[in-house]
Formats: sequence, C-alpha cells, structure tokens
Amino acid sequence: FLVNQRGPVQRFGPEHSAPMAVLDLADVIFTGHHETGTVDLAFHPDFAQNRFAYVLYSAKGGSSQFEARLSRFSVGEDMVFDVSSEVVMLVEPQPHGSHSVNHVVFGPDGMLYVAVGDGGNGVGQPNGQDLSTLKGTILRIDVDTAEPPRAYGIPSDNPFAEGGGAPEIWAYGFRNVWRFSFDSETGDLWAGDVGQSTHEEVNLVVKGGNYGWAVMEGDLCFPDNDLSCEHDGMIDPVVAIDHVEGVSVTGGFVYRGSEIPEMVGRLLYADFGSGNIWALDPET
Repeated sequence: FLVNQRGPVQRFGPEHSAPMAVLDLADVIFTGHHETGTVDLAFHPDFAQNRFAYVLYSAKGGSSQFEARLSRFSVGEDMVFDVSSEVVMLVEPQPHGSHSVNHVVFGPDGMLYVAVGDGGNGVGQPNGQDLSTLKGTILRIDVDTAEPPRAYGIPSDNPFAEGGGAPEIWAYGFRNVWRFSFDSETGDLWAGDVGQSTHEEVNLVVKGGNYGWAVMEGDLCFPDNDLSCEHDGMIDPVVAIDHVEGVSVTGGFVYRGSEIPEMVGRLLYADFGSGNIWALDPET
C-alpha cells in the first residue's frame, strides 16, 4: 500500500496489472502547504477480526488553518476502503502547515502510537515542553476502547493517565518526529526527530521520556529561544547529526532480515536533504 500525499492511497500486488486506488480523500484534504495532505496509514494488527485502517490526513476547515485528523475506515474484502464508514478518532488543530501529525504505528502491545509535531512556524516552538498539549509528542492510545467523548481509550499504564499531562502522551520534547519504528525483536522504539538550526536526532524512546525540544537541539542547548537551558532529566539523543552531514532525518528501522547477516540488529536511518544513509549498532 502506498500513501500519496496529493492522490489516492494505492494498492500494489501480483494480481494487479496496475496500482489500484483504494481510498481517495481529494474532496476533504487540505493541500495548502508542502507537508499537508494524506500522510500515513496503519492497519489494525488483528486485521482478520477487525478490518480497519487508520489514516492520518490534513482536513479542510475547523477553527484554525486546518485540522490534522486520525480516522478509522472499514476495509472491504476487495481491500477498498469504505469512505462512508469514516470515524474521526482524533483531531488536532494546526496553526501552520508544517510539523503536524506525522506517523502512526501499532506497537507490539497492540496500542496505536502517533507522532505529533510541535506546530511549526516558530523559532524554538516551545510546545514540546508543554504537557497540556499533544503537540511535540508521541501519543499512545487504545483504538479498541472508546471512552466518550474520546473515540479511543487511554491505556492505564500511560505516564500521565492519572494526571500531570495530557493522558495520551507516551513521550514528549520532540520537534517533528518523521518516522519511528519498533525493533521487531526487542520492542525498542526508535524515532528520528527533525532539527532546526544545527542538529538532527535519533532517539531511543522510553515511557514518559522528555527529549528536550525546544530547550535542547541534539545534545546542545538551543539558543534561539527565551527558555532556560536547564535540562536535568532530559534524555540526549543516541545520535546527533550535524547539519554538515544532514538536514532532515528520516527513520529508521532495525534490520532483522537474513539476507545481510552483518546488518542484523543495526538501525538504518537516512536524511532527506543529503541522501545519506547510516547504519547504527545500538550496542556500541
């Protein structure tokens, strides 16, 4: 399945002579910024019993410039999504086109993890340190339980389930996480966080972790804001990529295949600007 930012979600397979469109949101997506449109897709982990797909997209309307939506769609036996079945699960108003809601992945625990950018268009946007907002976070929600007025449930072991912050938050202090994944063997959560002035980050994400933005950028104090550089309790990235080497980190994935034995266990990540690809040995 291929998510096209400005076009339909497409299905590829040996039974098709050409890609097959399975979902077209052209009538409702907001395309006023280069980062907006249809953004991501995840299928329910128990798809045989729950034929649902969860789609992130930018929607027209709302009280702000646009809304970032996480919606659930029913999927037919032909793998075509039923547009009329849409259930809007989560809405996050967006003041600017960049750094919106970026990525959805089901974890090994069956919970849905959602990366939310810091809202963009601000030097040192401080949302990452504000636990009352979902911006600048990775969320963790239970899509199999609705707790009205929410269309989802709050896992009881989320770090702020009992208070102290938005209960959906799993980790925070991010600028713009652009792709994350779980190691299929260890369950570790790895995230690439796009930097602003000097550094990109690769983070090993843990429950309740604070990854520093906008106090820190990479492993350095971020000077272009009016925040204190006090960073006790903040977690440094595993890798800080200087902007000499890359300007927009993407990824990555821990390789657990069998074709390249020397790569097993290494985290592969890349950079959108430079085209560089790296392999990290987490053990070193």
